[in-house]
Amino acid sequence: MPEYTLHCPRLDTSPRIARDFVASVLRAQQLGVFVGDATACTSELITNSCVHATGAGAVLRIATDTAAVRVTVYDEGQAVPALREGYDSESGRGLWVVDALTEGRWGAGPGNRLGLDGAGGKSVWFELGAVSPSGSVR
Repeated sequence: MPEYTLHCPRLDTSPRIARDFVASVLRAQQLGVFVGDATACTSELITNSCVHATGAGAVLRIATDTAAVRVTVYDEGQAVPALREGYDSESGRGLWVVDALTEGRWGAGPGNRLGLDGAGGKSVWFELGAVSPSGSVR
């Protein structure tokens, strides 16, 4: 499975740069069918990291095969995101969008920091495409 990595500082420009990176990787790997959903989900995860996590930023990792993609965002934040029952006009909808676009194939947990400083941290990931018999991306 080819893997690609991007360091995303906590800047307003990081979500756009991350979307462009994901789109470029997927097109280069002949996985253009996933660009729309993958860039929308990536934007949400990087935005959440920039807004809610502490530290210098996040690391975005993309793993692909011939029929699937997995995107993981690592940051130094301790709070694991979860779907909220309600939302207001400013926040709370993003993970519902991720959940819908990935058909529930996303999650979060402890994560290795991939070069980020600090202790702890988390990873938030999503998958699109083919599923192996074990239930994960092939």
